[in-house]
Amino acid sequence: MRIRSLAYAATAAGAVVAAASMGVFAQGPDMKMAAPTKAIAVLIPTKSGALKGIDGTITFTKVEKGTRVVAKITGLPEGKHGFHIHEFGDASSPDGKAAGGHFNPKGMVHGDPSKTAPRHLGDLGNIVANKEGVAEYDMIDPDLPMSGANSIIGHGVVIHEKADDFGQPVGNAGGRLAVAVIGIAKGE
Repeated sequence: MRIRSLAYAATAAGAVVAAASMGVFAQGPDMKMAAPTKAIAVLIPTKSGALKGIDGTITFTKVEKGTRVVAKITGLPEGKHGFHIHEFGDASSPDGKAAGGHFNPKGMVHGDPSKTAPRHLGDLGNIVANKEGVAEYDMIDPDLPMSGANSIIGHGVVIHEKADDFGQPVGNAGGRLAVAVIGIAKGE
């Protein structure tokens, strides 16, 4: 039941950070919330991911050329795993499907973030686990906003069981091993 408790807490936290990022929590008439410069997502294994002991965090940091995405994940099966930002910051379902589909506010087709072609805003490609089950990811994404109408804050992150082959409509990456909610973190 620990996983379920974490999932409900993560969902509630996602709602709070989403409201805060939209300026809903005004603390006084002259106070304005600054645009976030850092966010974090703490992975919660799905029912199938819990059996593998999946754990990890993803940080999003505003940098000069976009948003730097850094992840370290342990407990993954060796190989490539689809890595995406999803529509909802909802980690409440045991299969991870409450996170919805890929985050795609601009109505683009699914694609590879290493190419120049249009893609879902949430397409981060693949994360690769070594034989010890450790995967690391470090990329600067010029198109990933942390504020404004298409902000990633409050949305979900999903680690899939298989590689994203960049096929249509969502890359054939299979089930969901872990989910997370992107929340505002204290900036530098």
